[in-house]
Amino acid sequence: MAVAAKNIPAPDLVPVRRALLSVFDKTGLIDFARGLVAAGVELVSTGGTAKAIAEAGLAVRDVSELTGFPEIMDGRVKTLHPSVHGALLGVRDDPEHVKAMHDHRIEPIDLLVSNLYPFEEVRRSGADYAAVVENIDIGGPAMIRASAKNHAYVAIVTDPGDYAAVLNALEMNIGSLSLDFRKKLAAKAFARTASYDAAISGWFAETLEIEHPTWRAFGGRLESVMRYGENPHQSAGFYVNGDKRPGVATARQLQGKQLSYNNINDTDAAFELVGEFDPNRCAAVAIIKHANPCGVAEGASLSTAYARALACDPVSAFGGIVAMNRILDAEAAEEIVKTFTEVIIAPNISEDAIRIVAAKKNLRLLVTGGLPDPHAGGITVKSVAGGMLVQGRDNAVVDDLELKVVTRRAPTAAEMADLKFAFRIAKHLKSNAIVYAKDGATVGIGAGQMSRVDSSRIAARKALDAAEAAGLAEPLTKGSVVASDAFFPFADGLISAIEAGATAVIQPGGSMRDEDVIAAADAHGIAMVFTGVRHFRH
Repeated sequence: MAVAAKNIPAPDLVPVRRALLSVFDKTGLIDFARGLVAAGVELVSTGGTAKAIAEAGLAVRDVSELTGFPEIMDGRVKTLHPSVHGALLGVRDDPEHVKAMHDHRIEPIDLLVSNLYPFEEVRRSGADYAAVVENIDIGGPAMIRASAKNHAYVAIVTDPGDYAAVLNALEMNIGSLSLDFRKKLAAKAFARTASYDAAISGWFAETLEIEHPTWRAFGGRLESVMRYGENPHQSAGFYVNGDKRPGVATARQLQGKQLSYNNINDTDAAFELVGEFDPNRCAAVAIIKHANPCGVAEGASLSTAYARALACDPVSAFGGIVAMNRILDAEAAEEIVKTFTEVIIAPNISEDAIRIVAAKKNLRLLVTGGLPDPHAGGITVKSVAGGMLVQGRDNAVVDDLELKVVTRRAPTAAEMADLKFAFRIAKHLKSNAIVYAKDGATVGIGAGQMSRVDSSRIAARKALDAAEAAGLAEPLTKGSVVASDAFFPFADGLISAIEAGATAVIQPGGSMRDEDVIAAADAHGIAMVFTGVRHFRH
């Protein structure tokens, strides 16, 4: 049964006479405290916060004066006391609350300034279990939630970025804060504690290897408000969760316009794809459009890899995203800027390359400092009506799989290298996915079709178009290999690939008609390899 409300109307303007400051992040603290004192606010504080304020020459009462009780247990218990929570939760216009506060000598607190122990940072640092647990804040969230609940009378500030707005509001309202302002601060406070608790519960699930906890929480901090979402009539914001996986969320943007919703989605897809390629083995470049690759290639240098990736589908590459697995050098930058490109993302960039890209002022340039690990675990989340789908990241890597030759003819060493190359890329295409590859470069890509046969035909057609544009006599699918993200349910998809010129095939296997598909491969003298792993991507 719900708790009954007393329906006491909240006042609009509430004077701020006493503030409790208890913060871990002391950014802007002293200037804010000075502003509060100038507005006639009495300061109460705890531990290190009180010490910092006192050392700045400002008068401050220790919270133990309010509670009549010292900090104990290494600071774990200092604000968990009725004199603090009664001061934050008391309804000033309720006679019973007023009497209780008077009888127990509880002095009201009108403003709480609190931010939390850095749990998220300590978790990401790789600290041991005990250190992470010790950085779970208890008193802070309790005070924040109490103040936010009682926003009818109390203002709660959890973000140093709001200090200036609070001081300005106090000045505008002659020492008071409005109800609307207090509501907005409360909403932000509850969102902060929710995100904090999400990080803690997520860490426990990860640490204890609980794949599917009964309650799943997600949190994040607003990084930017976007002009719009996928389409102009949709609003959008970009939130980051603190995960340090190298990519678009952790990158530094060196130049260019703000990233759009679609830019971020496509750039993430592009960088995750090039993360499949070890930079110590080869240079690799991926060109992405609408979250699917237009072309991917390896090479001795980035410029060579880029040229080969571009050749796969130069028409679709216009306005695309370019990702690479090595430091962007001047030679590659010179080639990339010749084609209109929305975003370049790389682990790093040379000074000469920076100057070259700078000539294209609207081109977004991102530097990540590293590559995503394709073997790493983690989760992905997709919203559906009324809920979310949560799954483990697809971290299957073809080099780690037990490949099985199922045809009479085994692939040559060159074919096997291309088969692995193509299967890496099929993992990052929308299903149904077909990838033709030759000599470490894609030569035809088909993705996102309802029929695998259609994907195969589209990929072959794209290869033919590219050949005609390059003045070649025949498409590069002649003598190529082909990868499929899932099994061929019938032999027709395989036959389509053979007709395009493929000499070897890699696919998961597992169809009821595998024998028919293998027989078709043998009948045409091509090699086929089963991976045992499917890479559906929707």
